Amino acid sequence: MFGISPLGWLHTLGSLPAIPLAVYMFARYGRITPRSTAGQLYFLSMLIGSLTVFLVARQAASPIIGAVTLCLLIAGYGVGYLAILGRARRYLETIFLSLTAFLLAIPTVSETLRRVPDGHPIATNEQSPILLGAQAAIAVVLIVGVTLQMIRLRRESHARPHDGGMTAKGS
Repeated sequence: MFGISPLGWLHTLGSLPAIPLAVYMFARYGRITPRSTAGQLYFLSMLIGSLTVFLVARQAASPIIGAVTLCLLIAGYGVGYLAILGRARRYLETIFLSLTAFLLAIPTVSETLRRVPDGHPIATNEQSPILLGAQAAIAVVLIVGVTLQMIRLRRESHARPHDGGMTAKGS
Protein backbone atom coordinates (compact mmCIF):
# COMPACT_ATOMS: atom_id res chain seq x y z
CA MET A 1 0.00 0.00 0.00
CA PHE A 2 1.37 3.41 -1.08
CA GLY A 3 4.64 1.67 -1.98
CA ILE A 4 5.81 1.65 1.66
CA SER A 5 7.90 -1.22 3.03
CA PRO A 6 7.32 -2.68 6.51
CA LEU A 7 10.33 -0.69 7.74
CA GLY A 8 8.85 2.36 6.06
CA TRP A 9 5.63 1.83 7.99
CA LEU A 10 7.63 1.63 11.23
CA HIS A 11 9.25 4.95 10.32
CA THR A 12 5.94 6.53 9.32
CA LEU A 13 3.87 5.30 12.25
CA GLY A 14 6.70 5.96 14.72
CA SER A 15 7.10 9.58 13.68
CA LEU A 16 3.42 10.29 12.97
CA PRO A 17 2.45 11.16 16.59
CA ALA A 18 4.90 14.07 16.49
CA ILE A 19 2.58 15.97 14.13
CA PRO A 20 -0.50 16.28 16.39
CA LEU A 21 1.75 16.69 19.42
CA ALA A 22 3.52 19.65 17.79
CA VAL A 23 0.21 21.18 16.72
CA TYR A 24 -1.14 20.78 20.26
CA MET A 25 1.91 22.40 21.85
CA PHE A 26 2.00 25.27 19.35
CA ALA A 27 -1.70 25.93 20.03
CA ARG A 28 -1.48 25.58 23.82
CA TYR A 29 1.97 26.98 24.64
CA GLY A 30 2.96 28.81 21.47
CA ARG A 31 5.99 26.54 21.11
CA ILE A 32 7.19 22.99 21.63
CA THR A 33 7.60 22.51 25.37
CA PRO A 34 10.18 19.79 26.03
CA ARG A 35 9.48 19.26 29.72
CA SER A 36 5.72 18.72 29.29
CA THR A 37 4.25 15.24 28.76
CA ALA A 38 3.43 16.16 25.16
CA GLY A 39 7.01 17.38 24.75
CA GLN A 40 8.43 14.11 26.02
CA LEU A 41 6.21 12.13 23.65
CA TYR A 42 7.22 14.48 20.81
CA PHE A 43 10.88 13.77 21.57
CA LEU A 44 10.31 10.00 21.45
CA SER A 45 8.34 10.16 18.21
CA MET A 46 10.85 12.49 16.54
CA LEU A 47 13.72 10.29 17.72
CA ILE A 48 12.09 7.23 16.13
CA GLY A 49 11.49 9.15 12.91
CA SER A 50 14.92 10.71 12.65
CA LEU A 51 16.75 7.44 13.41
CA THR A 52 14.69 5.21 11.13
CA VAL A 53 14.95 7.59 8.16
CA PHE A 54 18.47 6.27 7.59
CA LEU A 55 17.00 2.82 6.97
CA VAL A 56 14.21 3.84 4.59
CA ALA A 57 15.45 6.97 2.79
CA ARG A 58 15.15 7.03 -0.98
CA GLN A 59 15.96 10.68 -1.61
CA ALA A 60 19.58 11.82 -1.34
CA ALA A 61 18.62 14.65 1.03
CA SER A 62 16.70 12.39 3.45
CA PRO A 63 19.69 11.21 5.54
CA ILE A 64 20.92 14.80 5.75
CA ILE A 65 17.51 15.99 6.92
CA GLY A 66 17.43 13.13 9.42
CA ALA A 67 20.87 13.99 10.80
CA VAL A 68 20.08 17.70 11.06
CA THR A 69 16.75 16.91 12.72
CA LEU A 70 18.46 14.61 15.21
CA CYS A 71 21.06 17.29 16.05
CA LEU A 72 18.40 19.99 16.46
CA LEU A 73 16.26 17.66 18.57
CA ILE A 74 19.11 16.87 20.94
CA ALA A 75 20.18 20.52 21.07
CA GLY A 76 16.60 21.68 21.63
CA TYR A 77 16.05 19.30 24.51
CA GLY A 78 19.52 19.81 25.99
CA VAL A 79 19.98 23.58 25.82
CA GLY A 80 17.49 24.16 28.64
CA TYR A 81 19.93 22.56 31.06
CA LEU A 82 22.80 24.92 30.23
CA ALA A 83 22.36 27.54 32.93
CA ILE A 84 25.32 29.51 31.61
CA LEU A 85 23.16 30.61 28.66
CA GLY A 86 20.62 32.32 30.94
CA ARG A 87 17.56 33.66 29.14
CA ALA A 88 18.98 32.64 25.77
CA ARG A 89 18.16 29.03 26.65
CA ARG A 90 14.44 29.51 26.04
CA TYR A 91 15.01 31.29 22.74
CA LEU A 92 17.43 28.66 21.46
CA GLU A 93 15.21 25.83 22.65
CA THR A 94 12.24 27.35 20.82
CA ILE A 95 14.17 27.93 17.59
CA PHE A 96 15.75 24.47 17.58
CA LEU A 97 12.50 22.65 18.28
CA SER A 98 10.50 24.73 15.79
CA LEU A 99 13.08 23.77 13.19
CA THR A 100 12.50 20.09 14.03
CA ALA A 101 8.78 20.56 13.37
CA PHE A 102 9.64 22.24 10.05
CA LEU A 103 11.98 19.40 9.11
CA LEU A 104 9.19 16.94 9.93
CA ALA A 105 6.59 18.87 7.93
CA ILE A 106 8.58 19.18 4.69
CA PRO A 107 9.10 15.43 4.02
CA THR A 108 5.68 14.56 5.48
CA VAL A 109 3.88 16.85 3.05
CA SER A 110 6.18 15.90 0.18
CA GLU A 111 5.75 12.16 0.69
CA THR A 112 2.00 12.48 1.20
CA LEU A 113 1.50 14.52 -1.98
CA ARG A 114 3.69 12.11 -3.96
CA ARG A 115 1.92 8.96 -2.67
CA VAL A 116 -1.75 9.88 -2.12
CA PRO A 117 -4.14 8.84 -3.49
CA ASP A 118 -2.58 5.44 -3.98
CA GLY A 119 -1.75 4.93 -7.65
CA HIS A 120 -2.67 8.49 -8.68
CA PRO A 121 -0.68 10.88 -6.47
CA ILE A 122 -1.44 14.59 -6.34
CA ALA A 123 2.19 15.45 -7.14
CA THR A 124 3.98 13.27 -9.67
CA ASN A 125 7.51 14.53 -9.01
CA GLU A 126 9.64 16.87 -6.88
CA GLN A 127 9.08 19.77 -9.30
CA SER A 128 5.28 19.63 -9.16
CA PRO A 129 3.87 23.15 -8.68
CA ILE A 130 1.53 22.00 -5.90
CA LEU A 131 4.41 20.37 -4.05
CA LEU A 132 6.67 23.41 -4.43
CA GLY A 133 3.82 25.64 -3.30
CA ALA A 134 3.18 23.49 -0.22
CA GLN A 135 6.89 23.55 0.67
CA ALA A 136 7.00 27.32 0.25
CA ALA A 137 3.94 27.71 2.47
CA ILE A 138 5.60 25.60 5.18
CA ALA A 139 8.73 27.78 4.97
CA VAL A 140 6.60 30.93 5.35
CA VAL A 141 4.84 29.41 8.37
CA LEU A 142 8.26 28.66 9.90
CA ILE A 143 9.54 32.21 9.41
CA VAL A 144 6.36 33.89 10.66
CA GLY A 145 5.94 31.36 13.47
CA VAL A 146 9.48 31.68 14.84
CA THR A 147 9.22 35.47 14.64
CA LEU A 148 5.98 35.42 16.65
CA GLN A 149 7.51 32.98 19.12
CA MET A 150 10.48 35.30 19.71
CA ILE A 151 8.13 38.24 20.28
CA ARG A 152 6.07 36.19 22.73
CA LEU A 153 9.14 34.98 24.63
CA ARG A 154 10.45 38.53 24.84
CA ARG A 155 7.14 39.72 26.31
CA GLU A 156 7.07 36.80 28.75
CA SER A 157 10.64 37.49 29.89
CA HIS A 158 9.64 41.04 30.84
CA ALA A 159 6.63 39.76 32.77
CA ARG A 160 8.46 37.22 34.98
CA PRO A 161 11.58 37.25 37.14
CA HIS A 162 14.84 36.71 35.31
CA ASP A 163 15.31 33.03 36.10
CA GLY A 164 16.46 32.13 32.66
CA GLY A 165 12.83 31.65 31.68
CA MET A 166 12.88 27.93 32.44
CA THR A 167 10.52 27.62 35.42
CA ALA A 168 7.13 27.57 33.71
CA LYS A 169 5.33 24.20 33.87
CA GLY A 170 5.17 23.86 30.12
CA SER A 171 8.83 24.79 29.60
